[in-house]
Amino acid sequence: MSKYLDKSIVEIHQLLKKKEIYPIDLVEEAFNRIEKNKDLNCFITLNKEKALKEAKELENLEVDNLLFGIPIAIKDNISTKGLKTTCASKMLENYEPIFDATVVQKIKDKHMIIIGKTNMDEFAMGSTSRTSYFGAPKNPWNKKKITGGSSGGSAACIASRMVPLALGSDTGGSIRQPASYTGIVGMKPTYGRISRYGLVAFASSLDQIGPMTRDVYENALLLNELVGRDSNDLTSAWREEEDFTRLIGKDIKKMKIAVPNYFISDIVNLEIREKISDMITLLKENGATVDFIDIDYIENAVTLYQIIAMGEASSNLARFDGIKFGYSIPNPESLEDLYRKTRAEGFGKEVKRRIMVGSYLLSGENAVTYYNKALQIRDDIRKSFQKAFESYDLIIGPTTTTIAYNLDQDIDDPIKSFLDDVLVIPVNMAGLPGMNVPIGFSSYQMPIGLHIIGNSFEEAKMYQLASWIEKKLNLDLIPKEGESHES
Repeated sequence: MSKYLDKSIVEIHQLLKKKEIYPIDLVEEAFNRIEKNKDLNCFITLNKEKALKEAKELENLEVDNLLFGIPIAIKDNISTKGLKTTCASKMLENYEPIFDATVVQKIKDKHMIIIGKTNMDEFAMGSTSRTSYFGAPKNPWNKKKITGGSSGGSAACIASRMVPLALGSDTGGSIRQPASYTGIVGMKPTYGRISRYGLVAFASSLDQIGPMTRDVYENALLLNELVGRDSNDLTSAWREEEDFTRLIGKDIKKMKIAVPNYFISDIVNLEIREKISDMITLLKENGATVDFIDIDYIENAVTLYQIIAMGEASSNLARFDGIKFGYSIPNPESLEDLYRKTRAEGFGKEVKRRIMVGSYLLSGENAVTYYNKALQIRDDIRKSFQKAFESYDLIIGPTTTTIAYNLDQDIDDPIKSFLDDVLVIPVNMAGLPGMNVPIGFSSYQMPIGLHIIGNSFEEAKMYQLASWIEKKLNLDLIPKEGESHES
């Protein structure tokens, strides 16, 4: 079997340019790999017929950019015209959008080829991808383990090398946390950096689309194509065009880095803390300054997230009522019966729980007592981070408190879902960019990730540090077929 998809995007680009291979070779290889690894349950919907057709059509075009002809997977909460977008929910099981998300249009403009829609937590609500109506995806490093969530399918299809690029979305760590559990690079950009038009909203003030890739350079390359102001999304930011790869390969001497004490407290697994300690030593030995600091209110971020995210979710998901699109019960007795039964049958348990809590939080005086107060403290978190960035270039810590655990562990514990994201949620609260880069493995060979946090719109600086770490460690991040590692 061909191994073109094991090559770097630059190498693939050269082969395409010289006509030594064609996009159809990449697409066929991607579908062969998906078929071979279908037990990982990474995809909800495949785009095989259209992808093969597009690949053949691209043979007549000039290879005009690095991402031309490259297969890409899209998280199933991002709108794709004529291709099912289910949000991993019974509610949208057969929904085919009539428009493309802005990021999807950008992907098509660069002649990337959409392979399919990836599995995820239902409506992105969860941190393990186990709330999916279509069953949980499995971790390529050990199929008994979770992939993390909510972008678990995107993470697993990159880690298992089915495709080189994928899109995820991140509301409270949903790109970075599964990236850590599966040993890939995942970036949540600054809020507003990428248009949210066509992203099915969970919590509008927190949601952000981002790239998930095999390595740092390819992540920056994909981010280059996703960013930009969009008149369809008034929260998208006006920024000058920039090349996010421009600092990759530069030294980190004199870089000033902070580590929040809370991020390395005993809430974090010992093996992960040891890996972070090794990383701090390595950075210091190579000329970087690393200091331990306190950031106010970050220990409250999960509570704030629950209030803000659930409140916004209850409002956003009100549109799924069985009237215009999506699941609808047959033969309702009344309009109220239609609403009640459609939502009762269409939504999963976790989604219903969050909607009910969110509705309570926004009702009457509760909106002032909880939601408005949470927004105030959230602003204090943002200011606390800004104060840290007056003295430091970047902030680092572990991405997760735990190493990927068994698929059947803590399955009915709703609190565990939030605590898995305790280290990544503060970044969403502050609207900052955050990324995961792999830094090693646990004693039973499961990936461990480093969380890099940058100031607003300073993603290039984050890629500089991440690429330096990646080159220094030179890890083998391809899961070994047939191996089973137990905790």
